[in-house]
Formats: sequence, C-alpha cells, structure tokens
Amino acid sequence: MTIPAHSRRKSKYEPRSVPEGENLATSAMIASLDAEGRETVAAPFGHALVDLAKTREDIVGLSADLSKYTDLHVFAQAHPDRFYQMGMAEAVLMSAAAGLAREGFTPFATTYAVFASRRAYDFIAMAIAEENLPVRICCALPGLTTGYGPSHQATEDLAIMRGMPNLTVVDPCDAVEIDQATRAIADTPGPVYMRLLRGKVPDVLGKYGYRFELGRAQTIRDGSDVLFISSGFMTMRVLDAAEALARDGVSCAVLHSPTIKPLDAETIVAEARKGGRMVVTAENHSITGGLGEAVAGALMRAGVHVPFRQVALPDEYLDAGALPTLHEQYGLSVGSITARVKTWLEE
Repeated sequence: MTIPAHSRRKSKYEPRSVPEGENLATSAMIASLDAEGRETVAAPFGHALVDLAKTREDIVGLSADLSKYTDLHVFAQAHPDRFYQMGMAEAVLMSAAAGLAREGFTPFATTYAVFASRRAYDFIAMAIAEENLPVRICCALPGLTTGYGPSHQATEDLAIMRGMPNLTVVDPCDAVEIDQATRAIADTPGPVYMRLLRGKVPDVLGKYGYRFELGRAQTIRDGSDVLFISSGFMTMRVLDAAEALARDGVSCAVLHSPTIKPLDAETIVAEARKGGRMVVTAENHSITGGLGEAVAGALMRAGVHVPFRQVALPDEYLDAGALPTLHEQYGLSVGSITARVKTWLEE
C-alpha cells in the first residue's frame, strides 16, 4: 500500500477558526511571526547558509522532504550540487549527515523539531553526538510556533536535546540572530542543535546593536524590579512586556540567553545577584526541562536565593488552533506576561 506523500505530516487535530478581525499576514496555522508589526527578513537561515557556502566548500545541506519549510530551499537553489534530499526518513537524514561529517564536510541537516528530537534521537545520539561530529541540526517549528497540534509542536525538544552529551543547543530570537548564529555554529566543534524561525522573520535585535556570541547571555535592557531571562522569540515578547510594564512604573531588565547548552551560568548568576529583582524566565517550551529549569539549577548551585517564576508552556499536549489564540491561552502573549508579572510582584 502506498501512502500519499501529504498524509504522513497531517495532524489528526482540526484547526480552530481564526477570531473575527484578527490581522494575520499568513495563515493562522502556519509558523510565522511576521504579523507582529515589525520589519522582517525573508529566510534568514537559508540566505546565511548560501553566503557561507560561497567561501566554504565543506558546507552541504540535507533535508527530510521539508526544505521549503525550513528555508533550506534557498540553499538548494543556489547550490544544487551540495544539496541532498533524503525523503521522509529522519533516521536516514541523520545517518547521512554523520557520514558526510566523517568525510570532512560540514552538514546542515534540516527538518521539523519534532522529527529530529523524537524520531531521530537515537541516530543523533549514536551516529553524531557520541562521535562528536560537526553536524548542525537546524529545526523549524520549535515549541508553539504552529497550530497543528501535538504531532507538530516540539514543546519538549530543548529538554530532550539538553540531556544529550556533546550537543550544543541554541534558541535564537529573530532574523538578526538566526543569520549570526548560523555563521557561528558553522565553526563550532562538535554537533549543534539549533531552533529556527522560518519564512518572514522579525528583525528585533538589530536596533540594539546586538551581536550573537555562542555560549553568551547578553543584557538587552536594564531594569531594577524584574529580571527577565529569555530565549528564542520569547525575547521579543518580554521586550514588549517590559515596555508595557514600564508605563505602569515597573522597571524590567531583559537578559537574552540564546545558548541553552552550554548555559552562560556565570552571567546569569551575576545578574541575579544584582539586588532585589524578581527573576522571571521566559521560553517557548514546556515548563519542564528547558531554559527555566536550567537557570533555576544554575542559581541554586551558586547559592543565589531570589524570587523566581517561569513563563513557559504547561507540561501537557497542547491544543490545535490559531497561533495568536494559542499564545494567549498558554501564556506566551505580551498581555499575559504583563498581567502575570504584576500579579507575582503583588504576592
């Protein structure tokens, strides 16, 4: 029996209707943040890889039949002789990437985060991570960036990948950081797992003069009442929440931590020790096993005792639906973050 190509990726969950009047630049179910009213950059990952490949003949790209949906199609069009379409077979994708790495290439293997973290875990662990091979696993649809339900929502990928020895784990914020991080991980020893935003990706950090440094957390905004520690697109959200809270007299700092492993514990601990601030971690991931628990562990080991709260997804399988609705429902929206911080400060 031949299964139609489209069937394997389809969720059993039915999408909810988009609330009336909601202004979305793309389908409410598709992973895109370009409806947030910011300037955007198209396919920053794909274009960064194309640029890298101009001077790096070792760069190759692989996809599990999802190049269009991870922006690797940009690389495939520019360098068809260095692009490998592995079909709907994530184990084969990772095994092939391991083989290419052994032969001196630097493979960028792309798929959805659910397929890398769940389906291909053992192949990444045994073929790539145990051998400490320079494979870059770059994955779209991290956390709650799609409305197509649990089959597509990688809400536990950071927890899964943090536990793998030798693996560097990166969760970039925006188009600026995706571009810079792609170039940085090309030169990183050993394997890397990087989350991706795809399509039209907002440019948020450019106005701050931000420069990505692997393994470094950086202060984007200063404040005296709350210290947000965030990763991924949640840094966009907490920057907006900090602006909203400032209008109500609450001063918020934002410490962006794009490298989840190795965590920049030194900077995090030093910032948390700066008197009297509530520490609030914010991540597009389950409350279990991601940035929040990594930060909590770093603070406890250093003997830092401060008020601590988490903005994260619940430890459950999430609903399907329109992304703005889901982000509000699960507490990732700016309004939800702002309201929760006010409540926590009053406790």
